[in-house]
Amino acid sequence: MNTQRETLIQTWLESVLQSDQIQINFLAGDASFRRYARIVLNNKTFMLMDAPPPKEDCGPFVAIDQFLDQQGVRVPHIIAQDLAQGFLLLEDFGDVVLANLLNDETVDAHYAQSFKQLIHLQSVDGKNQLPKYSSEKLISEMQLLTEWLLPSLKITPNEQEQSLIQKTFDFLANAALKQPQVIVHRDFHSRNLMVIEGEVEQGVIDFQDAVIGADTYDLISITRDAYVQWNAERVYGWFKVFYDLLPESAKQDRDFEQFKRDADLMAIQRHIKILGIFVRLYERDGKSGYLKDLPRVMWYLLEESQPYAELDDFMHFIRTAVLPKFEEKFGKYEVVA
Repeated sequence: MNTQRETLIQTWLESVLQSDQIQINFLAGDASFRRYARIVLNNKTFMLMDAPPPKEDCGPFVAIDQFLDQQGVRVPHIIAQDLAQGFLLLEDFGDVVLANLLNDETVDAHYAQSFKQLIHLQSVDGKNQLPKYSSEKLISEMQLLTEWLLPSLKITPNEQEQSLIQKTFDFLANAALKQPQVIVHRDFHSRNLMVIEGEVEQGVIDFQDAVIGADTYDLISITRDAYVQWNAERVYGWFKVFYDLLPESAKQDRDFEQFKRDADLMAIQRHIKILGIFVRLYERDGKSGYLKDLPRVMWYLLEESQPYAELDDFMHFIRTAVLPKFEEKFGKYEVVA
């Protein structure tokens, strides 16, 4: 506890918890400037979020957390807050991240629970609370590929290629906007779901970037997780489990084949974005831990685009101009059967 920031944290916690017998244990960092610490007082634990202004703004997290909490979504209760200093004291969900419990035998049951909770989240009307996942936003995310991945590989698309890339991004953004629009967590994967002792419901964290967007987006986040790969047939089986849970309004003029197409195209938008984000995390923010997952994300993109003729030209560019340099720099994904 040596920095000025940590002294501020100590003082704030002592005033909130009305004790100086507090233990503060900082946890390993994530992909942002936020830090988390487990606070122990008299055998009770809490979670501190330290989000130093002006680098981080707790406001959106607080607003969304309180809104979702009121709607019965299993998010952490906020115990105390000081937005000016960037401190939040939250309920502690424990240490058991869903990702660490998943294997061939357990994954179906865990994901069935995740899907159930996702349907509940999507049933909440958040249109007045959350921004739209607009065409501009969807496209600007995909442009991370051209802003970060391509320069990293020293690739400069010519005019024809630039036009092809833009056309593809427009196509994928439109495909997302045609789907039923619901609350989208945007990072609903196995590292952001917690298994809480004594509860069936999984704890949902890291939802501060939630928007109103396509109902397949969060399904993709969890079943085609950037950090873990499952057999393709099994993933399509999960799509069916999720599809069967959807309200009738989401299945109107949308049979399972159409839903599958919607989900695949949404996945491709996400993979394109993540390829750019992981490179940016390394090159701009000095976080190299995500580079090992890049080959998996590229593999997803190559595999899932195959059935869609609308993507043939773009994927030809990826395979011929991008892939050789990508594999040389970041490696090749070894496929899990």
